[in-house]
Parts: sequence; C-alpha cells; structure tokens
Amino acid sequence: MADFTGQDLSGARFRMVRLAGARFHDVDFHRARMRGVWMSDVDIDGEVRNLVINGVDVAPLIEAELDRRDPRRPLMRPTTPDGYVTAWEVVESIWAETADRARRLDPALLHERVDDEWSFIETLRHLVFATDAWVRRAIGGDPSPWHPLGLPWDGMSPTPGVPWDRDARPALDEVLALRADRMSGVRDVIASLTPESLAAPTPPAKGPGWPAENDSYPVADCLLTVLNEEWQHRLYAERDLAALTNRS
Repeated sequence: MADFTGQDLSGARFRMVRLAGARFHDVDFHRARMRGVWMSDVDIDGEVRNLVINGVDVAPLIEAELDRRDPRRPLMRPTTPDGYVTAWEVVESIWAETADRARRLDPALLHERVDDEWSFIETLRHLVFATDAWVRRAIGGDPSPWHPLGLPWDGMSPTPGVPWDRDARPALDEVLALRADRMSGVRDVIASLTPESLAAPTPPAKGPGWPAENDSYPVADCLLTVLNEEWQHRLYAERDLAALTNRS
C-alpha cells in the first residue's frame, strides 16, 4: 500500500486512480478540483468552506445543520465580551461532563487511540498546548509558556524548547489538574475583556514556538481559535469514549 506521509503533492493530477479505502489525515485540499467522481460511504471531518458539490455550496448547509443539532454551538462564535464569558462557561460545563465519563473507564483505555486518532489523554494534553500557545504566549506575551506535557499537533515541526513528548503516559488526574489551571487562566483573560481589548492586536511573538516568532493576531482571533479547539476536540473525545465504552 502506498504511503505519502510528509510529501507535497500540490498541483498533482490524479486520473483513472483508485482511492477506495484510502485514508487522509491532516491533508490540505485547498483549491482542489474533482470531476467525474464516484463517492459513496465517505466520512469527512474537518474545516469545510466553499465546498461546491454538483453546483451547490454545501458548507453553509453543513454549518446550519450542526448549529441545529446543538444550539450551544453558535455560542462558540461570540462577538462581545459577555459572549466570550458565556462561551467559556459552556466549554467548562461540557468538558466537566466528558471528564466524568472518562473517569468511569479503565484508566488504561484513556491512553488507547481509536481509529488512529489521539487518545483521550493526548487530546487533553493538546488542549494544554493550544491554551499555552494562543492565550499565554500570543495574548499574554510569554515567549516560552510550555508545560512538558503539552502536545503540539502532529504536523508541527519539532522546535527547540517546545514540548514534543509522544511517549508520556500521565494519569488522568494529573492532566485534569493541569487542564484546570490552564482553563482558569483563560477564564481570567475573558473576564477582563473589553470591546477595545478584543480588537487589539497581540504583541509580536518572541522566540521559537507557536504562533511563529513576530506573528501578531487580534485578541478575538486567538480566543476564537481556543474556543474552536475546545469544541471540536470535545466532540472527538466523546466519539472515541463511546467507542472505548463499547469495546470495554
């Protein structure tokens, strides 16, 4: 079976190619064009925008359906300081429910990957990294906010000074305590928001890490990124916990 891990196929052409059963992880499909495609029983999970299928942009339809299924989802797109307070209250509430669900499983299962996705513990570790990156580093200006258990996304290149321990197996309570500390920090930042501070740019990042050195973003964009990470990874965690529960 062919393996194209880490390869750049931008601009490649596939004609009369059989991709039945193929798997794609962390793949960039921007500006891709597909014609004469046979597609059934396909599962796509990711950020979808401007996806035109048979002449119909289906992305807005997908967004509307996802919002309908869970009325809390639109709260993850706040535009005011009070909206961010409400959104973070929702994040803390739903993750508390998910953590309680995880505690009912055999601790060993929380280190198992389902369908080659992150384990539950790895998911929590990644959210620690996301908070360190977008709140402590980008908004707070700390050039090196990293905790050793933080877990960058798989596609990030190893960077000196940034944690990259794929073999760590911390206990659930240890990671939840770390998460509680980071979530409290986000809560404090959100509690101090004003319309002016939301629109303000972050200080240029210093030193190696993510966001990249000298990058600057509006504070609102940083917090929206964190909210999206929290929401999406909680969905993934719930999906995988259900599979682990069935397995056990």
